[in-house]
Amino acid sequence: MNNEDKIFELLTQFYAEMQKGFKEVNGRIDKLEDEVKEVKKTVLKIEQYHGQKLEALFDGYKQNYEKLCRIEEEVSKHEEFILRRIR
Repeated sequence: MNNEDKIFELLTQFYAEMQKGFKEVNGRIDKLEDEVKEVKKTVLKIEQYHGQKLEALFDGYKQNYEKLCRIEEEVSKHEEFILRRIR
C-alpha cells in the first residue's frame, strides 16, 4: 500500500467519523429543540393560569376600592350631619 492509498484510507475513515459525529450533534440539537418546545408550552400554560388569577385579583382590588370609596362618602355625609347638629 503506497502513501496515497494510506492517506486516502485515513481521510475516508476521518470523514466517516465526522459524519457520525455530525449525526450525534444533530440528534442532540433535535432533542434540545423538542425540550425547548415543551418548555414554551409549559410557560404559556403558566402565563395563562396566572394571568387569570391576576385578573381576578385585580378585579377584587377594584371592587374593594370602589366599596371603600362609597363607605368614605357615606362617612363624610354623616360627619357633616353631625357637625351641623353640634353647631
